[in-house]
Formats: sequence, C-alpha cells, structure tokens
Amino acid sequence: MARAEATATIRALSADDLHAALRLSASAHWNQSGDDWATMLRLGRGWGIDDAEAAGAARQLAASIVVLPYGERFAWVSMVLVLPAFQRRGHAQRLLRHALEQLAAEGRFAVLDATPAGHAVYRQLGFVDTWGFARYRREAAAPSTMRPSGPASRPLRDSDWAAVDALDAPAFGASRIALLRSLAQRLPAAARVAESGGRLLGFVLGRPGREASQIGPLIAAEDAAAAALLHDALQVLPGPVYVDLLDQRRSLLQWLQQQGFAFQRPFTRMVHGTDAAPGDPATIVLAAGPELG
Repeated sequence: MARAEATATIRALSADDLHAALRLSASAHWNQSGDDWATMLRLGRGWGIDDAEAAGAARQLAASIVVLPYGERFAWVSMVLVLPAFQRRGHAQRLLRHALEQLAAEGRFAVLDATPAGHAVYRQLGFVDTWGFARYRREAAAPSTMRPSGPASRPLRDSDWAAVDALDAPAFGASRIALLRSLAQRLPAAARVAESGGRLLGFVLGRPGREASQIGPLIAAEDAAAAALLHDALQVLPGPVYVDLLDQRRSLLQWLQQQGFAFQRPFTRMVHGTDAAPGDPATIVLAAGPELG
C-alpha cells in the first residue's frame, strides 16, 4: 500500500491556519511572529500539507510554503517548513514543485533566500545562486556609543512614501510599497529616513519578531548614511535584534560588531527561471529578511 504521505493533499492556507503556521516556524527556531504570517498570507498566498497520520480534529499542519508576488515578473518563495516529526517524506519538495508550477503558469520567476541547510535542496530543483548576505544578532543594547558621523535622520512621514518607493523599487527589482507600509505600521519608532538638501538619502524599517526584533530593509548608497540610520533605529530597541547584512556592504561589519552584533549564519539569494536576481543590490545594506526579500 502506498505511504500516506505520498498522497497527502496540498491545500491553500488561510487566516485560520495562523496558529498552526506559527507552530511550524517556531519548531525550526525561526523568528516569525503571528503578525509576520498574517502579513505574508494577506500580501501573498500559501499552501500546506496536513498530517495524514491523524484523523479529524487531531489533524495538524505538517508542512508549508508561501509565495509573495512582487510586480509582474517574480515572486518571493519562503516559509518552506516541515514539522520535525514529518521530515524526510518529500513534503518540502512537493510544495516547492507546486509553487514553481503555479508561478510558471503566471509567467513569474521565483526568488528565495536559502539557508545552508536548504541550499542543496533548492539546487536540485534548478535554483541558481546569485549573491549573499549574513545574519547578525545583538543580544542587548551595547553601552552608549557615539553616533557615527553621517546625515541626520528623522521619523518617516506619510509624505515620504513616493521617495522611499523610488529608492527601493530599483534596488529590490519591483515596488513592494504595501509591504513597506505594513512594516512601518508595525514598528513605527524604527521607521526613519535620512535626507540632505531635501533629497532622500536612505531609509530603514523594522518589525517585532517572535523572539527578537529585526531591522531591515535598509537602503542607502553611502555607508555614512546607512550607519546613521541603523544607529538611530537601534536606539528604540533595547532587546535582541537581528540584521541581515549584504556581503557587499561588509565595510559596515566592524561598526556592527562594536554595537554588539555577532555572526549567526549565511544566506544565499537564489533564483529559478532566470539567471540573475531582480534589481540592483548596490544600495541595499540590510535585507528585509529571508521570508520577505
């Protein structure tokens, strides 16, 4: 008789699955909160596989995947998760193939940020490497340090959104203004912009996480503006914080380490259906996080 997991049905996720989805990400020790899951399902869509070994009300969500469409050309793939008790049954690959088929039918290519553990799986499915970044964590605020020399920053205003989108969309590869607005609402104290002579030089956003805040995205061409923005955003976050620093902006690493940040793990941005990541990452300092882009 065929194994039950081989015929497990892939189904769409909904807001009713938020508690079970949070259990999935917590089982992997990932930082997503319930608000993160709600945002992803509101702006995108997800699929899951239920535990086929239980019956009725005892059934539980065993595996998940989420896709976030950005613009007309591509979508972000994230939250590829399987509960530990149901791993090594092909659930992740089934969900990935399903998502890739859906995106191909829409004429979109796929982008994701791979952990070292997931990288080999994605390569087997045809994803190719582009560029990388690394996650750093600060456990608590460092003793007060002098603000880095750089432009002044101020809280983000509603009137800034057009200029923020004009900076972000070319860097990321598509407008994601709905996501950025959502982040600003979730952690308004960290939403800041730097400007000079009435021209926007950069911006930073953040969000609360399940067990640490995350700062990102941070977009700024110059290191001085990037360090000033990050310094000012960190002043309102006394507890644990994650940042995902692009490899090409490692010139800021020494400053980050002085703030108490320590290396956690690397990520690789990968694409499927094309050979290059969208956008121009030259001005990206911090990614928004592997679940968001």
